[in-house]
Amino acid sequence: MVDSTLPLLLQGYAWLPDRRRRSGGAPVRTRLLGKKAIALHGPAAVRFFYDEKHIRRHDALPQPVIDTLFGRGAVHTLDGERHRVRKALFTGLLKDPSAVRDLSRQVGGELERARPQWSREDRVVLFDELAKVLTRAVHAWAGVPLDENALTRTARDLIAMVDGFAAVGPRHLAARRARGRQEERLASLMKAARADAGPGDDGPGPTVFRTIAEHRNADGSPLTPRTAAVELLNVLRPTVAITWFAVFAAHALHRHPGHREPLAGDDGPEFARAFAQEVRRFYPFAPFVGGLAAERLEWAGRTITPGTMVLLDLYGLDHDPDLWPEPYRFDPSRFLAGPTPADALVPQGGGPVDGHRCPGENVTVAVLATVARFLARLPYVVTEQDLRIPLRRIPTAPRSGFVISDVAAPSAAGPPERATPV
Repeated sequence: MVDSTLPLLLQGYAWLPDRRRRSGGAPVRTRLLGKKAIALHGPAAVRFFYDEKHIRRHDALPQPVIDTLFGRGAVHTLDGERHRVRKALFTGLLKDPSAVRDLSRQVGGELERARPQWSREDRVVLFDELAKVLTRAVHAWAGVPLDENALTRTARDLIAMVDGFAAVGPRHLAARRARGRQEERLASLMKAARADAGPGDDGPGPTVFRTIAEHRNADGSPLTPRTAAVELLNVLRPTVAITWFAVFAAHALHRHPGHREPLAGDDGPEFARAFAQEVRRFYPFAPFVGGLAAERLEWAGRTITPGTMVLLDLYGLDHDPDLWPEPYRFDPSRFLAGPTPADALVPQGGGPVDGHRCPGENVTVAVLATVARFLARLPYVVTEQDLRIPLRRIPTAPRSGFVISDVAAPSAAGPPERATPV
């Protein structure tokens, strides 16, 4: 088998769907980074892939991805009891509906805080500004101190970790440097907190920061300050990564302005959740996820030998016409018509939440819905720019970053309308 690493880098999101079409829909066999690989597709493949008896994560992720996106020792690299105990930390933090509402409310407040400044600017690059909004919001929500003078640098670092994980060259080096800076910053805060001289004790209950600082491994040992920093980044970084979806929401509103009125109206919250789900389905985010075959496996009549890299097609599944009629039509109403087909919507992976599924999907939907409602109610002008979304680039976004101008200032007649958390 010919190694497909270079074609993947050149084709991006189109690589796996193109290979699957050429294989007639059969599982794709190839090599990536010199390792044997097989790519699976479909809802049954989601269930197969997320069965821990089939796939292991330890040693599965390429080191460049660990060193940029997830961090060494992160929950994503663990299996078995070690994974279950560490994952319970995240599900406990992120599944509570009141915590999700609190974060959405914080995001809404930060959007309104940013609005006056945006109204004074000749041009606003929405990608950059939303990254700062989400950075400030998630730090406040998680109880992590953030000097206002460090806001822009911190937002850029959190974005860089995501932007460079699937790249080579300058983007990848920038991601490594960004992770080093942020791990060092947060590890120092963790050490201070454990010495009872740091953040995390204010307020009526434990903060995300303090909960991670006090977490214990499966063997009862505390996380090292560096590992605690890694896992705190695995709350901060994914929240700021919603920037990609938020800018896609602005792109969708620009392309389909008819959605503004239902989003902005009094009945907007339900539609906003459907709109957020369609943004997640329609726009490219993660192309696939991977793990290693834990034992000899059989799939669709094919034998998968132990140690083979197993890929699960995400982008292709979210655009499968057998699951999503007219998959390249942006249509939020498909999420108002009834339950979503099981294991069909997988922009951030699939499987059970207590397994290897992203525990922050409900956070993504709630925050994205809040941003979408704010944008639908905000008067602004979309300037002439390059709004193409290159599928070769992972992760991708509108090339211009989505530039707006003439942002309406809050009304002088009274307090500004609050961005409604959803």
